[in-house]
Amino acid sequence: MQDDKDIKYMNEALGQAKKAFDIDEVPIGAVIVKDDEIIAEAFNRRNTDKNTLSHAEILAIDKASKAVGDWRLDDCTMYITLEPCPMCAGAIVQARIPRVVIAAYNRKAGCAGSIVNLLQEERFNHQVDITYEVLEDESSRLLKDFFRKLREKNK
Repeated sequence: MQDDKDIKYMNEALGQAKKAFDIDEVPIGAVIVKDDEIIAEAFNRRNTDKNTLSHAEILAIDKASKAVGDWRLDDCTMYITLEPCPMCAGAIVQARIPRVVIAAYNRKAGCAGSIVNLLQEERFNHQVDITYEVLEDESSRLLKDFFRKLREKNK
C-alpha cells in the first residue's frame, strides 16, 4: 500500500512534469520536502535552457540548497517522476538526501536500480532509502504521451 503523504507529494512532482510537457520538454518533475513542507520544485528544462544540467532533480536540489542555506539536504525527501540518470543520482548522493521516492523506472538510463544503483552503492559514504512505483502509471502515461506527441510532430 502506498503512503498518503508519498502520493500527495508525488502528485506535486507530476504537476511539475506536466509543466515540462506543456513546453515540449521531457515530462520529468521533482519536489523536495522538508518538515512536511515543499521547499523546492522543478521540472526538466534541458532544451529550453540549452543546458545539459537542467534536469528537474538538479534544479530542485539547487533551489532546496538555497532554501535551507546549505548544500546538505539531510532532512529532506525528494520525489521524482522518473528514476534519476547518473548525473542526478550522483547529485542526490552528494546532497546527502536520505530518501527518494520514484514514480517510474528508467530502463534506459536509470541509476536507482534499473541499470545500476548509485543511490545505494555501499562503497559511497552515503546511501539513499528508495521507495519505488508511487503513481507509476500516471508518470509512465505522461511520458508515453509525450514521446507519442514528439513522434507525430517529427513525421
